[in-house]
Amino acid sequence: MKNTIFFFLLFVLAAGSTASAQDVIRLQECNNSSIKQQADSLRQLYGRDGFQVIREASISMESEYEMPVVVPLQQGSWYQFVFIGDISSRLYEVRMYDWDEKMVVYQKKMWGDVDGNIISFSYIPKFSEMHMFKPVQQNKQKKQGLCGYVMLLKKVR
Repeated sequence: MKNTIFFFLLFVLAAGSTASAQDVIRLQECNNSSIKQQADSLRQLYGRDGFQVIREASISMESEYEMPVVVPLQQGSWYQFVFIGDISSRLYEVRMYDWDEKMVVYQKKMWGDVDGNIISFSYIPKFSEMHMFKPVQQNKQKKQGLCGYVMLLKKVR
């Protein structure tokens, strides 16, 4: 009887792990020349102010779905986070959460704003821990294959 229960539990765990593996969000790169130009300009601008790029990635996104990006941040360091969305999207949002899942930053931009497709903010963490950024954009024409670009910079001088 114990062997039967053991094998049943093992089967349930194995089936559950394969089912949940299918729900994983995978980071996929996309290519958009205007976003790359904006990223290059911002990289130079922040570089002149003493910031160094720690992480950056072009990402393929789906309209109205958050793309979680997890990064380790050090207490007292000055960080700059940048999200560049597809120029044809009408809404851009970024939420940032600390390790306790408390939202510490929220920014929203609309298509008509001067720098509408770029969200950029500074942050100095109170603790050395993982943080999660969740950029999202809304686009009526393109539901899938939206390009986005994320950069994390750190003040070094």
